[in-house]
Amino acid sequence: MGGGPKPEHLLVILPFDAPTAIFDRIRRNHPQIKITFHQLHFAETPWKARSQVPTEIFHDATLLLTLSALPPSPKDCPKLELIHFTSAGTNHIANSPIYTDTTIPLTTSSGIHGPQIAEWVLMTMLTSSRHYNILHNWQKSHFWGNEDKRSIGLLRSLHDKVGQRLGVLGYGSIGRQVGNVAKAMGMDVIAYTARPRTTPESKHDNGFIVPGTGDPKGEIPSAWYSGTSKEDLHHFLAQDLDQLLISVPLTKQTTHLLGEEEFEILSKHNAFISNISRGSIISQPALIAGLKAYDSHITSLRTDKDSFAVALEADMKADTSIPGLRGAALDVTDPEPLPKDDPLWDAPNCIITPHISGLGSAYVDRCFQVLEINLERRKKGEKLINLVDRGRGY
Repeated sequence: MGGGPKPEHLLVILPFDAPTAIFDRIRRNHPQIKITFHQLHFAETPWKARSQVPTEIFHDATLLLTLSALPPSPKDCPKLELIHFTSAGTNHIANSPIYTDTTIPLTTSSGIHGPQIAEWVLMTMLTSSRHYNILHNWQKSHFWGNEDKRSIGLLRSLHDKVGQRLGVLGYGSIGRQVGNVAKAMGMDVIAYTARPRTTPESKHDNGFIVPGTGDPKGEIPSAWYSGTSKEDLHHFLAQDLDQLLISVPLTKQTTHLLGEEEFEILSKHNAFISNISRGSIISQPALIAGLKAYDSHITSLRTDKDSFAVALEADMKADTSIPGLRGAALDVTDPEPLPKDDPLWDAPNCIITPHISGLGSAYVDRCFQVLEINLERRKKGEKLINLVDRGRGY
């Protein structure tokens, strides 16, 4: 006659202090769940954290929330029924026996990163286009700047984002929030996904959405492109993009998705590249070459005072006679950490940050919100959100 929900054991392995307030919330809403916390500190990067975790800690767990730590083999977790990752993707554990040799449902925290990463994308885009480094150097030098005629001329030539086109390569939760903010700035947004989105329902975002953000119904893009072939991708990239956001998951199919050919297409409109996905989605040597081509041409114009006005105009308006890429903002590189002698560090007009765009004070709580939604869905026998499709790799 013993009714009620069956006892559960949630094992939480995180590189943070125990989120006790969140644990209390889960216990109130799910009193049948026992929670065990194990702190695992970061290794060289958040995405490659490795440490010794006692194997026996997994034995009785029915639920696991983790960044990357997993049981060594399926036999070490005979009761495990759900694994929730605090990352948006699972490429970092795709070679694990738990991923390859079991059917344990895997869910991600996709959707929680949209607000903070969108802010990073807009921050770095505007830092570049508004020539913020000039302003910052003036301030550090206690210099009002009015006597720097060349820089003043450059700043006067600035073109705002109204009417510029943003191409979102991978219109998931992050791409949708970037599109949301970009449209508010007056930009035209176009989207690219692997699968066609030909009906209103197919354009919906069915994953976790931070309230008030994103594009839940997929209504923002003025055009929607799709496909998995080179021809499909090239057709999208050829749409006179002023900025390209790379927000596709890393899979075998997307590794080095963007190389010399693709950057050559983007160079025809001197696009600015933002990558918040994974470093190995692009060919870094090809990116460097594109950045150098543009910078070299602009520099040669600036050495000639008669051509300086042309250079100012070229800085803010795409000119098919000027080769190369206007600039790039990269929160991800290949490898990570980026070696000190890597040429990417010195690529012109390139902003590099150490995979931090997704960080923020709301990160941990939102990770658990996704898990808690799925706990309710499991109880009701409903489909989980953010469920990983092992066949597709995300």
